[in-house]
Amino acid sequence: MRGCFVVEVSYSQGTVPYPRGQSPVNSCLKKVGAVSFLRYFLSVMPHNPELMDKIVNLARRRGFVFPGSDIYGGLANSWDYGPLGTELKRNIMDAWWKRFVTSRGDMVGLDAAIIMNPKVWEASGHLAEFTDPLVECKKCHTRFRADQIDTAKACGHCGQKDGFTEPKNFNLMFKTFLGATEDATATAYLRGELAQAMFVDFKLAQETSRKRVPFGIAQQGKCFRNEITPGNFIFRTREFNLMEFEYFVHPSEWEKHFEYWLEEMKSWLDFCGVKRENLVFHEIEDGERAHYSKRTVDIEYHYPFGQKELYGIAYRGDYDVKKHIEASGADLSYLDPATNEKYVPHVVEPTFGIDRTTLVVMLEAYDEEDAPTSEEGETEKRVVMRFPKALAPYKVAVLPLSKKPVLSEIAEPLAARLRQRWATDYDETQSIGRRYRRQDEIGTPFCVTVDFDTPNDHKVTVRDRDAMTQDRVALDELETYLAEKLGF
Repeated sequence: MRGCFVVEVSYSQGTVPYPRGQSPVNSCLKKVGAVSFLRYFLSVMPHNPELMDKIVNLARRRGFVFPGSDIYGGLANSWDYGPLGTELKRNIMDAWWKRFVTSRGDMVGLDAAIIMNPKVWEASGHLAEFTDPLVECKKCHTRFRADQIDTAKACGHCGQKDGFTEPKNFNLMFKTFLGATEDATATAYLRGELAQAMFVDFKLAQETSRKRVPFGIAQQGKCFRNEITPGNFIFRTREFNLMEFEYFVHPSEWEKHFEYWLEEMKSWLDFCGVKRENLVFHEIEDGERAHYSKRTVDIEYHYPFGQKELYGIAYRGDYDVKKHIEASGADLSYLDPATNEKYVPHVVEPTFGIDRTTLVVMLEAYDEEDAPTSEEGETEKRVVMRFPKALAPYKVAVLPLSKKPVLSEIAEPLAARLRQRWATDYDETQSIGRRYRRQDEIGTPFCVTVDFDTPNDHKVTVRDRDAMTQDRVALDELETYLAEKLGF
């Protein structure tokens, strides 16, 4: 159980900033203690399991996320991204990469191997310390993380009271073997995080890119942790996706870089459409942080199943780089060409979960409202995913009013032309009202309807997802219109 909430604490009327250590929360903590207060705080947080059920149902029904290995009964909270989920996730990753890497002059990319020399994990401490506390019910043998349940209460699975084993450390690294033999000499591990490759390759990346400190190395990719209790849809899985960077700085300048990147993370969340009142910036107290870190902030979100971590930013000092220097004998120090000072850089590490970002973007986008029908005075429930336009799986849908050749001969080439600029769907089945509702549910910002007036006036009707307003636009002006509305 981690420490306390400072920096910013979210209340119903908005996000209220306080100087570090001076919020009302901290006053409570001094009286009752961090653990007791945190347990109370989380217990009164509003939970909304119905919303989670709706998201999971929509995700499967519309092709965002499917259960993994579904025809064989699934596998321990594994999930496959469907056609629309793949586009949504890719849009998030591409937007992140553009914002934090290619649009900057102080960042380079890396795409490292998933399986590294096991000495990397030995040096980093993962083989000895990358653990969670494990308890097991003596009756049903269900395993739980000891820090996520009250072991004084009954087992949540079978109801047995006072029936848990003593906690023991459970290593989260996924073990595998290289080659034809399965013995100690062939042991390897699937990476549990992205960071270590960026430390190991620091010197090569810095020298080949000719970057000067401060600069960062960024990476996106899959990681693997043998979680004791995965769950809550794509929130916690054993195979997951991360995007993060290690930002290498002079030891005396870490604080200003930490503050800068924390603000950049907030700006990214704004871009993703995440409301500030749904976030808590959780300052990890002394004694709760990793021993090498002087500051860590967890960015937490009010999920339907409670308040839990979304992102994190940590000042890791020179701990990791020095560990690899000691273990490998390699010189990973940096020589400043301007001052001739030689030192081991310190590191600020912002970490972003791709799967959790995807989940939060879906939660924030989901909306239900009463929308008018074709019958005067009548309404029906409309489900709409109000994705930021840049993240929406499809940007445009082309919808001919019927399948008749007089319309499809215009609509199909139009869709093909629009696909050269934007992800574009084409749908000619069911009534136009049903097709609008489907596009609302998958978050398409604009629908372009080709109707029976189009062959004569060479115009189409463009419907806005959010306002449900409709504009009549000339075919030869359509791309300009959409570019202006989409912003790209």
